Amino acid sequence: MRRNHILCAILLTALLTAGCSSQQNQMKYIGAESAKQAALDASGLSSSETESLVADLCSKNGTDYYQISFTAKGQSYQYDIDALTGVVIASRTTTYAPAESQTAAKPQTAAEPQTAAEPSSGANADAGTDTGANAGATVNANAAAGNEMISADDAKTCALAHAGLSTDQATFRKSRLDREKGSQVYDVEFDTADGKEYDYEIDAYSGAIISYDYEVKSSPSSDTNSTITEEEAKKLALAQVPGASDSDIREFQTDHDDGRMEYEGTILYDGMEYEFEIDAYSGAIRSWEAEPVGR
Repeated sequence: MRRNHILCAILLTALLTAGCSSQQNQMKYIGAESAKQAALDASGLSSSETESLVADLCSKNGTDYYQISFTAKGQSYQYDIDALTGVVIASRTTTYAPAESQTAAKPQTAAEPQTAAEPSSGANADAGTDTGANAGATVNANAAAGNEMISADDAKTCALAHAGLSTDQATFRKSRLDREKGSQVYDVEFDTADGKEYDYEIDAYSGAIISYDYEVKSSPSSDTNSTITEEEAKKLALAQVPGASDSDIREFQTDHDDGRMEYEGTILYDGMEYEFEIDAYSGAIRSWEAEPVGR
């Protein structure tokens, strides 16, 4: 009799184990494509309306999920989708200003007329309040309240908006999370087809542009040997830093690069240091660097 009880117990255990194994086999990941569709459904957008739709499999606190990122209609979206159930765990949206709404001036390039501009000068970029340097990104309230980092794609979007460029105008060389003097920053680098190089440091939480470099690698063409004056060069540089005056120019000199005359100088204004190189023939700003003083 006792033997029969033992046999029954063994059979029951085997059946229960088989049942659990079968259930576990049925719990499979939904897959990246299904996760993308779940994120699109949550956003109310279609795939044709989005750009840079990316899915990454992640894990946090024992939960596996797909992190879906994309941009659409002036916004950058990020969704965390449960890898087993397809449920939206979290969502974040970053809104950035279109290039035409940026109010600060941008350094001019060789291909542009002398009144044209490139990235804004960002007098208060280190404080996160500059209307030019910060026009590229505004992190939404949900992300700010949760003290969450923006994504690498968000950082790219901030940089492009500040430079006044669209995604198809830039070739990215780097978009990497880094640590700078105890702070988390994204180091974003990209080039354009006309020989311009951009390098941005962007705060990983607020999206504020901390510093940036801009350089034109190709030599500007010139149909004349005449040059702009020192005063004209200074005015071009000061135009990129709203509020700055002649007294804020701390260094200024004439130099030659590859046989071409250029003006070089430094502006110190409102806690920021700006270094520039201006082609003496075309008046194009060939190099522009902006960073907090003492950095």
